[in-house]
Amino acid sequence: MAKRLCSPFQRIILRRTSGARAAGAAAAARRNSSLAPAEAPLSKADLRSRSNQNNVNRMAQHAVEKLFLSKKKSSEGKKGAKLLWGDLERWVRDQPFYQVQDIRNSFDLAFKSKPRGDTVREAEILDLMKTCLNTYDRTSIAFETQEDGAGSLIDALELFRKRGINLTHIESRPSVLEPTYSFFVSFQGTLQDNNVRELVNDLIRHTKNVTLMGTEEVPWFPRKISDIDVFCHRTLDAGAELKSDHPGFKDEAYRERRRIICENAHRHRFGEAIPKVEYVEDEIKTWGIVFDKLEPLTHRHACREYLEALPEMHKQCGFSRDNIPQLQDISEYLSSKTGFVVRPVSGLLSSRDFLNGLAFKVFFSTQYIRHHSKPLYTPEPDVCHEVLGHVPMFANPEFAAFSQEIGLASIGATDEQILELARVYWFSVEFGLCMEGSERKAYGAGLLSSFGELEYSMGEEPSLREFDPFDAGKMDYPITTYQPLYYVANSFQDAQERMRAYAQSLKRPFGVRYNSITSSLDIDRDITVQDEGIPSK
Repeated sequence: MAKRLCSPFQRIILRRTSGARAAGAAAAARRNSSLAPAEAPLSKADLRSRSNQNNVNRMAQHAVEKLFLSKKKSSEGKKGAKLLWGDLERWVRDQPFYQVQDIRNSFDLAFKSKPRGDTVREAEILDLMKTCLNTYDRTSIAFETQEDGAGSLIDALELFRKRGINLTHIESRPSVLEPTYSFFVSFQGTLQDNNVRELVNDLIRHTKNVTLMGTEEVPWFPRKISDIDVFCHRTLDAGAELKSDHPGFKDEAYRERRRIICENAHRHRFGEAIPKVEYVEDEIKTWGIVFDKLEPLTHRHACREYLEALPEMHKQCGFSRDNIPQLQDISEYLSSKTGFVVRPVSGLLSSRDFLNGLAFKVFFSTQYIRHHSKPLYTPEPDVCHEVLGHVPMFANPEFAAFSQEIGLASIGATDEQILELARVYWFSVEFGLCMEGSERKAYGAGLLSSFGELEYSMGEEPSLREFDPFDAGKMDYPITTYQPLYYVANSFQDAQERMRAYAQSLKRPFGVRYNSITSSLDIDRDITVQDEGIPSK
């Protein structure tokens, strides 16, 4: 519930509190001197004012100077001594601020992607420290300007700048009864911070109807990449359980094989190496049949971005007709190209869970293969579909960015919005076409892994439309027949821009931004996650 902060009594309380703190200015100055490079190490107390970006910058600079000084002393007499990522990690773990839970999580995620033996530069340390120390709480406030006009808003925003407060979200709407505007602002910090309390006092003096907005409750959603462990086991279909019409239903050896592969995927956790599958002769033979059937078709009809990845995959992942690549090798390859990684999964996930993974640059992939009795048919996604269809495209930066846009749009989306996003995904990542000059090419994995529909999509029978996520999100599609309609993208950059505009049009309780250093999401509003929305493990 919103809380009004404009009564005379509340003004007195705020000013008295501010005055009481001002009376202890000398003590506060002595405490703040701990931020100087030559003084005591950073502590939990220093984080009380972390909503102030200048304070965080000083903390980061202090940490860098102390770290290099420590390294210099320990390396006296040694020529060419360098600071390594491993040195930085050990130093951070010994610092008091590492004991703060949200900061510790940020550093742990960041260090997972850093080679311990590589040299670290000062600029890299500064970026890392600023990012990981910037684990803010957020506050939301509504207020009205005293008069109409752009100048009144500029004056109000100057109050935030003066107090060193970073805005994360701002929106406006005209007042119904007066020629003024109402503004809804979210920013870094809480009322426990001195500068936030002083800001509220400033707003009360210079604007009107100042209202502290209550925290909005939202269903659970993943905030960091390791949260995927919470839901990736919740498969809906396929996996080890086969339907009676599945080609391998009566083959006990095949079913046992899939059960073992699925159990290994089910046990996998973030940060672990992907379980290796020792594919047997029948499986490699099946892969080879599919590979040989698709290769001439993809060279004729696949987009340029798909074909460009194949030689590298052959060299780095063992991609060939006689070898089924391991997901660990593929994941390392994609990570080096676009930052995407592969996560093994034991079956089909819900649309929400699958799309949420894309927000963190995670692609879910099965490891089992279709039954050898029907090598050119599969009733569900298998390793042939994942590796021959999807993987080469995720090596392209523009396509990877487009896919992540769909994932980010799914965070905090309603069930109806998830349904629309799943349709957009279907008509693009699965069955999308694009233009190369005057030629029609395929980039969707459902086409690139299906010899029959790939040729069909290049013919005259299906209908074609220019890619438009606003339109595609409303279209239903068949799952057991060839598609009667395909959407054609002018380019992946154009598709990404259209996707971003579509995502921004979705009304959600908050906005999100991906933090590539910590593999986590930055949220622009003050929210509380409902406990009942947390999936059970």
